Amino acid sequence: MEIGIDSFAAILPDPATGKVPSATLRMAELIQEVEVADQVGLDVFGIGEHHRGEFLDSAPTIILAAAAARTSQIRLTSAVTVLSAADPVRVFQEFATLDLISKGRVDIVVGRGSFVEAYPLFGLDTRDYDDLFAEKLDLLLALQASTHVTWEGRFRPALSGHGVYPRPHQHQLPIWIGVGGTPQSFARAGALGLPLMIAIIGGSFERFRPLVDLYREAGRRAGHSLEMLKIGIHAMGFVGESEAAAKDAFFPGWAHLTANIGRERGWSPPTRQQFESMAGPEGAFLIGDPTTVAAKMLRASETLGGVSRITFQMSTAALDTAGMQRSIELLGKEVAPIVRTALRTW
Repeated sequence: MEIGIDSFAAILPDPATGKVPSATLRMAELIQEVEVADQVGLDVFGIGEHHRGEFLDSAPTIILAAAAARTSQIRLTSAVTVLSAADPVRVFQEFATLDLISKGRVDIVVGRGSFVEAYPLFGLDTRDYDDLFAEKLDLLLALQASTHVTWEGRFRPALSGHGVYPRPHQHQLPIWIGVGGTPQSFARAGALGLPLMIAIIGGSFERFRPLVDLYREAGRRAGHSLEMLKIGIHAMGFVGESEAAAKDAFFPGWAHLTANIGRERGWSPPTRQQFESMAGPEGAFLIGDPTTVAAKMLRASETLGGVSRITFQMSTAALDTAGMQRSIELLGKEVAPIVRTALRTW
């Protein structure tokens, strides 16, 4: 199992003063977080893509390129690239360039995006939400397979054997599909034989098992091997010296962001009781001391029939810079060895 971190480069106000930190400082801290993750032996670090004031990740490949120049081992990925609102040719070129900088340490995770700000920003109609993604994924996969592509679609000018450069350091750029809870998305990824990154940001891991089974069955019917049908989990997570310390570090930022987004979507205000439930034994938050977090990761993998990658979404703890770096250290030096040792004995 690969273990890592996803960041949305959240920039949060201090709950006591309401003051928002410098975006320049927050970006410098984020690059330091990737460096620490590399140094402690974590496998992957992902940067999201949002077009909102709470996050600094509207240009994730630039952040990842800065991280590539400061790291040597860790894989770098998007979490996720909003492919529906992007030009697949440009996406491929940017990630191929990033792969050259990193000497072959890059993945792409593509999705439709759970936030829709990118659509009007780039002149797209949300009524085409799924059609945009299906067509652009088709082109991205063609670009992955061949330098010269002949292709035609509705939303982008046709290609008639144009060369798309540069080519990546790797033979092929790995492409994952990022999904939420839509059955059609799971089935599509399985039919294409692409690895699946599931955003599980609430509820329980158990409720996703039927969707994972749907993914694997769709892949089997399409003739893909189980080895190709990898499962990844993107989950809220944070490791502290104690369970109480981890929860107290994570809760303020989580509550702030959840309340802001909830107002837009008509959700009830978040409560500490809800948070405690999701951080408890049956919930999907990977928050606690190293032993607790490792045990919960292993249960999640078993529940879903085997997981190839788990990434922690830690951005909501960004108010505590020292705590964030210490959490990354604990994840790499204490949690990861427990998980890897346990998996070797299964």
